[in-house]
Amino acid sequence: MSATIIEPFRKKWRGPLTDRARFVRQLNRQPVDRCFNMEFGYWDDNFKLWPMFRDHGIMNNEDADRFLSFDRTAMVGSPWMHPGFPYEEISRTATTRIMRNGDGLIAEVPLDGHDTIPHYLEATVKTPEDWAKVKVERFDRRHPDRKPDLAAILRDHPADRDYPLGVWAGSMIGKIRDMLTVEGLAYAVYDYPEMVEDMVETSCLLLEDFLDAVLPQVKFDYAGGWEDICYKSGPLVSVDFFRDIVVPRYKRISTKLRAHGVDLWWIDCDGDVRPLIPHFLAGGVNTMFPWEVNGSGHPGESLDRWGPELRIMGGVDKMVLGRSRKDIRAWLQSLAPYVASGGFIPFCDHRCPPNVNPDDYLYYLDLKEELFGLRG
Repeated sequence: MSATIIEPFRKKWRGPLTDRARFVRQLNRQPVDRCFNMEFGYWDDNFKLWPMFRDHGIMNNEDADRFLSFDRTAMVGSPWMHPGFPYEEISRTATTRIMRNGDGLIAEVPLDGHDTIPHYLEATVKTPEDWAKVKVERFDRRHPDRKPDLAAILRDHPADRDYPLGVWAGSMIGKIRDMLTVEGLAYAVYDYPEMVEDMVETSCLLLEDFLDAVLPQVKFDYAGGWEDICYKSGPLVSVDFFRDIVVPRYKRISTKLRAHGVDLWWIDCDGDVRPLIPHFLAGGVNTMFPWEVNGSGHPGESLDRWGPELRIMGGVDKMVLGRSRKDIRAWLQSLAPYVASGGFIPFCDHRCPPNVNPDDYLYYLDLKEELFGLRG
C-alpha cells in the first residue's frame, strides 16, 4: 500500500452497508443499499495530463482510488514465474529501446515511455527444450518464496474487515500466451501440444498449492484471475482447445474455491469473450471483467442471454466517455436496469484513456452517483 497521504478529492458515496457486504450481495443479486462504486483505473498518461491528478501528485491507480474515494477491494496472490527474468536493455535507437521484460520476452518499446502495447520480437519459449529449462529454473513448486506468509495476510486483512478480500486465481493460458507470444502460441498448440498442456498443468498445480495453503486459514470473499485470451473478433485460441485443456483446470480450481465458500470468481479478459462464456461458466468462472463493449457488445445483451449464471463487472464504453455528456448519460441510463437487477457492477471497460476530458470524467462519476448511489 502506498505510504503517501492522500487528501480525498471527492466524498465517498453514502451507504449503511460495508463495502464487503455490498460487493458480495450485489454480485449475488441480493438487495443492496446502492451500487458498489469502483473503477478499473487509468493510463499512465492520465496522471501526467489530467490536472486533478497532476496537480495533486496522484501518480498511480492505487492512489487514484483513494483520491476519488472509491469503494475498496483487496487481493492476495502468489508468484507464477519465480524468479522472473531480470529487466534489461539490449539496445536502443533514437526513438525506441529493445528490452527483455520480466517474462523473458524481447520487445521494442518507445523511448519516451508513453503507454502502448510493446512490439514483441522474440518469445521466451519456442520449443519443448526451452520450456524444460525454464520450468526447472523458474517454476519450482518447492521454492521457499512460494510459501504464503499467513500471519502477514491475517494481520493485513483481519476477519472483521469492512472490504472484500479476493484470492488470486491465477492464469491458466494468458500468461502462457505472454511467454510464447500470440503467434508462438498459435503454432505451439499444433506443433507442441504436449508442451502447451504441460504449461497449463504447471500453472494449475502452482495455484492449487497456493489455494491449499491459504483457503483453510483465510476467509475470502471472491477469486480473481487474468487471461486476456481474446481480441475484438473472438478468442486467440480455438474454442475446442479452451474447452478441452483450460476448462478442466478451472474445474479443479473451482472445486477448491467453493469448498471454502468462495462462489464469486472473476476473470479479466479483454476483447470478445462471448464465444468462451459457456466454457468459463462450465469451469466455475461466473464473472467477466472488464467487459470491453467494442468486443463483447452491450453488457445487458449477455446478462439477458445467460441469465443468473453470469455476472459482469465493467461494461461502460470508454469510447462513449470520450464523446459528449449526452452520450455518457444515454449509456449509463441503458445500464440502469441491469444495475438494479444485480449481478452487474458498472465501470469503464478498461483503463480510462487520456483522450477523455477530465471534466467529462468527473461528470460521469457524478452521474453514476446520481443514478446508482443511495437515494434520499
